[in-house]
Amino acid sequence: MNFDGKVVLITGASSGIGEGTAKYLAKLGANLVLTGRNVDNLNKVGAACESVNNKKPLLLVADVTKVEDNKKVIEEIISKYGKLDVLVNNAGIIGNGSIEDTSLEQYDEIMNTNVRAVYHLTMLAVPHLVQSKGNIVNLSSVAGNRSFPGILAYGMSKAAIDQFTKCTALELAPKQVRVNAVNPGVIVTDIHKRGGMSEETYAAFLEKCKQTHALGRPGTPEEVAATIAFLASDAASFITGVTLNVDGGRHAMCPR
Repeated sequence: MNFDGKVVLITGASSGIGEGTAKYLAKLGANLVLTGRNVDNLNKVGAACESVNNKKPLLLVADVTKVEDNKKVIEEIISKYGKLDVLVNNAGIIGNGSIEDTSLEQYDEIMNTNVRAVYHLTMLAVPHLVQSKGNIVNLSSVAGNRSFPGILAYGMSKAAIDQFTKCTALELAPKQVRVNAVNPGVIVTDIHKRGGMSEETYAAFLEKCKQTHALGRPGTPEEVAATIAFLASDAASFITGVTLNVDGGRHAMCPR
C-alpha cells in the first residue's frame, strides 16, 4: 500500500473519517488534495499531514453541493499535478426523521450532499481517472444495505451510493478504473452531533453500540481509513463494485 507519486482527492477532509483518511494516506506517501468547508479545521488537518510526510497538501475550501466549487477543485488539481489517481467521495451529512416527521427540505439537503454532489464530482473526475487508470472509493454506510427507522432520507441516500458504486464500477471497468465503497457502522466522529444529537443523546447512542455491534463497540476513523487505503491501493487491483461493511459486524445482526 504505497501511494508515492499518487494524487488523492479527499472531500470532507476537515473532520471525521475524511480527516482520519487524510492522515492515514499521508503516512503512505500520498500527494493529498483535501477539501472541506471549515477553513481552520482544514488547515489543521493539512499541517498534521505535512508533518508526517513533508508533503504539503493542496487545501481547497469548497462545498461539494456547489457546481462551481467542484469544477474549481478538479481544475486546481490538474493545474498543480497534471493528473488524479484516486477520488475519495467522503463528504456527507446525516439527519434524523421518519416519514411522519421529516421534511422535503431535509430530503433535499441530504440527497444534494450525499448523492448529487458525489454524482457531479465523479463525472468531472472520471476523464482524469481514465487517463491514470485510477480508482474511486465512495463513503456509504451500513444504513445503505440495512434498514433503520428514523433516518429515512439518510438511509435512502446511502442506498443510492451503493447502487451508484456498482453501476459506475461496471461502466468504468473496461477502462480499468475501479470503483468501490465502504459502509461504516457507527464511527466516533462529530457527524451525529452535527446532525442534531445532544451530548446526552450521543453518549447513550454510543453506549448502545455495545449491543448493536457484534464486536461490542463503535469504530474509529482510522479503522475506516485503513479500509479506504486498501481499496484505493494496488493491493486491491482485482476488486471493483464492492460495498464493504466496516461496521463491527452490525450488518450481520438481527434482533432476538
